[in-house]
Amino acid sequence: MFSTSLRLIRQGISLMLLALLAGCTEAYMPEVVTSPPGYLVVDGFLNAQGVTTIRLSRTYAVASKAAAPVETRAAVTMEDNAGTRYVLTESSVKGTYASTAQQLNPARQYRLRIITLAGKEYASAFVPVKITPAVDNLRWQVEQDGLNFYVNSHDDANATRYYRWETDETWEIHPPYAPTVEYVTASRLIRPIAVPYPTLCWGNAQSTSVLIDKTTALSQDVVADFRVKRLPANSERLYARYSILVQQHALTKEEYAYWDLLKKNTESIGTLFDPLPAQLTGNVRCLTSPAELALGFVGAHSVAEKRIFINRTDLPRPGIVLTGYETCVPPDTVFLYRSPPPNNPASILFSAFGSQTVLPIDELINPTTLTLYGYSAKPRDCIDCRTRGTVVRPSFW
Repeated sequence: MFSTSLRLIRQGISLMLLALLAGCTEAYMPEVVTSPPGYLVVDGFLNAQGVTTIRLSRTYAVASKAAAPVETRAAVTMEDNAGTRYVLTESSVKGTYASTAQQLNPARQYRLRIITLAGKEYASAFVPVKITPAVDNLRWQVEQDGLNFYVNSHDDANATRYYRWETDETWEIHPPYAPTVEYVTASRLIRPIAVPYPTLCWGNAQSTSVLIDKTTALSQDVVADFRVKRLPANSERLYARYSILVQQHALTKEEYAYWDLLKKNTESIGTLFDPLPAQLTGNVRCLTSPAELALGFVGAHSVAEKRIFINRTDLPRPGIVLTGYETCVPPDTVFLYRSPPPNNPASILFSAFGSQTVLPIDELINPTTLTLYGYSAKPRDCIDCRTRGTVVRPSFW
């Protein structure tokens, strides 16, 4: 789920740059905004009890619509302060590096070391290992502002104090149509459908905000009912079956400060009274060029998880729950004959369905003459649920 923090890092950088332009009376995009230096972005943490996954990329122009450039073919290792090293290998996802499952020694400190293909060397600061306490409870509650999800946790040793959470949502998608016919562009004919469209898909969404809390002001290290997610009561995600996974991370004071600054830079900008963006770097440094900026904070901790499911029938007041397909009903009609003639049904069908962006659903038969006069139809997004999710059933479903 490290893509969330990577997106927020980039957003924080963008806001810092754009805030500098807010006082301009004329539109102006300085070179630093249109052609920024390609700073290394390090996203991830050292997993104390499992597989460590790190993504390396580069900063890019604020206005760019392209995907972030990834840092490939780097030599990435995790090392402790006693000199033991663990290699992270680049996966099939370019720019993503993963270790084998490891159990880090809580008595030692660890850091990440990177040597890029260009020969530049980077390293994060040595950090202590933190063991994340279990999630005591993950519960949901219907309230006036919707369906809220709360997490509870505690540490009897009072050693955690700083917490961060990420969420991963999954839900069923049920499209409103099951076509009986299909259009074959090559032959320009409509025939009985050979391979039916799926009638069930699964959608997925990961957290898009910084979820952090601290218990330093409390006598006991207890997190009570911290809200990690809110859904409208009629959310389409609750239409059939919904699941949310919460991952809990124990942070050091320094890592918490980093995430707190990231939260302020990305979520508290926009009004006169919001704080100005601050420089966001982290604990990663370029060893070969100390003046060069690198972005990201690499901590070392374990992860605790809790997952719950909600069926629509579990809701105390089901009410009207959206399907997500409200704009898809009723279906449209493609008529084979138009007035005035002449008519060419083949051309009409090709014009309607040739691009495959609109799909036929069923034949339309005149009940009096029992003749075919057209087809019901709708855009692909209303029919093929793969445009909104996947047909691969999650392993936990």
